[in-house]
Amino acid sequence: MSKEQDTEGGKRPHDTELYVDVPRTCLPIVYHPIYNITFMGIEKLHPFDAGKWGKVVHFLKEEQFVSDDNMVPALEASEEDLQVAHTKSYLSRLKWSVIVAGITEIPPLMFLPNCLVQRRVLRPLRTQTGGTIMAGKLAIERGWAINIGGGFHHCSGDKGGGFCAYADITLAIKFLFDRVEGVSTATIIDLDAHQGNGHERDFLGDRRVFIMDVYNRHIYPGDGQAKRAIRRKVELDWGTEDAEYLQKVELHTEGALNEMRPDIVVYNAGTDVLDGDPLGGLAISPQGIIARDEIVFRAARRRGIPILMVTSGGYQKKTARIIADSILNLHRQGLIAPEPLEGEVSSPQPIGGQSSVSVSSVRTSV
Repeated sequence: MSKEQDTEGGKRPHDTELYVDVPRTCLPIVYHPIYNITFMGIEKLHPFDAGKWGKVVHFLKEEQFVSDDNMVPALEASEEDLQVAHTKSYLSRLKWSVIVAGITEIPPLMFLPNCLVQRRVLRPLRTQTGGTIMAGKLAIERGWAINIGGGFHHCSGDKGGGFCAYADITLAIKFLFDRVEGVSTATIIDLDAHQGNGHERDFLGDRRVFIMDVYNRHIYPGDGQAKRAIRRKVELDWGTEDAEYLQKVELHTEGALNEMRPDIVVYNAGTDVLDGDPLGGLAISPQGIIARDEIVFRAARRRGIPILMVTSGGYQKKTARIIADSILNLHRQGLIAPEPLEGEVSSPQPIGGQSSVSVSSVRTSV
């Protein structure tokens, strides 16, 4: 049955502008200059580089891998889009600048009119969130997709934190479940240095979503309740280096994808694991991050599972260069290409049968 129809009296998905048709001339790489937060220097009060996304694109353009013409321009998630995962009461609380200041960890925001906070801080985050949702559809169609932003893994449906105001990972998965015939399972591989407590709280008890989380056990958020949702939990110690880290990433990525064959992998590729990061507390080299990303993509592509990558945390100026270098390496390795790899379709192949995903059932509205 197509999801154009109601099932068992369920609610029909709302009209959305995010599931647009994208020309094949475009790479499934989503970005918009609005991602970058610049507002009277206030963004400098947080260790997060609020302009890193534009720097990643700049480096990719320098290498002539992307251009303004072959990337997919992200669209801002609407209030209705956000309500797919968020409660109305939570979204209403974001209309108070003091709440946004707490979530983003930028205290001066509390003194600014909320109209300015909405336009200069939350709109960029809503656009990145829209980008993740759009990239989810593209991953199913093309076999892979990258949102140059997103990865707000500390935000759940009713609570933000850690610079994360919108639950883009949860939203991307719920959009796919609601709108794409045959997409009914997902695996989140969260390799940011911090525990992804937001999506874990959202999918607590939901057996359709398999969560693997590799993080520094000693740092924020230490959310014990959310940890109950993790089905492959890898807790690292201070100063973990490449050899141990990459061995664990490969072992558990392979194990997770063998344990449950999902219809899509959502890969939260935080670079705050980098040695010297002021918040991550790990000691992974730039080469280690590039190798890590290759491990995850190779595991998904080898199985024919679509993969969506978001860039998440990373608090050093050099992380933008590393993200760009990693994307370029994935291209050199043949793991991302303008069209699906030979012999692969844009949807996962279930064990012992034909693909259950009908890309033609992806729709822009109902």
